[in-house]
Amino acid sequence: MQENRLDKNILQSLDAKRKCLMPYVTAAYPNLDVTAGLLDRFDRIGCPAVEIGFPFSDSIADGPVVQDSFNRALDAGFKIDALFDRIADIRPKLSMALIAMVSMSIVRRLGIDNFMKRASECGFDAVIVPDVPVDESESLSQTSTAHGLRCILMCAPTSSAKRQAEIAKHASGFIYVIAAKGITGERSAVDSQLPTMVGQLREVTKTPLIAGFGIGSADQVRDVCSVTDGAIVGSAIIRRITEAVDGKLSDDKIVQTVGDYVESLYAGTQ
Repeated sequence: MQENRLDKNILQSLDAKRKCLMPYVTAAYPNLDVTAGLLDRFDRIGCPAVEIGFPFSDSIADGPVVQDSFNRALDAGFKIDALFDRIADIRPKLSMALIAMVSMSIVRRLGIDNFMKRASECGFDAVIVPDVPVDESESLSQTSTAHGLRCILMCAPTSSAKRQAEIAKHASGFIYVIAAKGITGERSAVDSQLPTMVGQLREVTKTPLIAGFGIGSADQVRDVCSVTDGAIVGSAIIRRITEAVDGKLSDDKIVQTVGDYVESLYAGTQ
């Protein structure tokens, strides 16, 4: 398997006794300049990776906050070609890994091989396709691997031991451990079963375990990181972007405000 920036960055963080904070942003929300500015700020904070969501009108796993950001980006004319071009432009300036979170409908529309090729060429390091279950992911995984991309699989609290073992068998990069039942969105607490699920996965894999869904404060990041290798924060970041947009803040001020919030979350990784 080819060397990959995501693997290297996760390992470096864990070797430095720091868990991994992975922010999530919606591509081109509110525009590509803000997306690029946020990626630069997250990189300077020290995040080993960032997830970039591709706007899609019919997302199955996302709550109203993320779906609203998708709708706004699409209404503003989001184009995948423009995103790939901007990623190619900023990639040389960034040390963190870039993860494309994208619906299989988008991948199929462009063609699986074509999508993976273009994503890799512009500078992505991994893909997450949340609407493809592990038992249907083999060709996707093979194609992404052929283009040097890690294919991140998700493990839900409801996954059986058999399903966990199957996910562990095919996992690369990290396993996205879903820390709360249901759709994405902030919650007052993560699922009480998270430590049990993580313990079960540790028995069948050495692949890093990064938890997401429902995480929105430094304390929650700290709690999640006490049992996993890192935390993904999405809806809480998108909500702050939306509040800044609705408050008519400038692009630079949006980047500053959201960046300061992510920096506060980063404190929970040690």
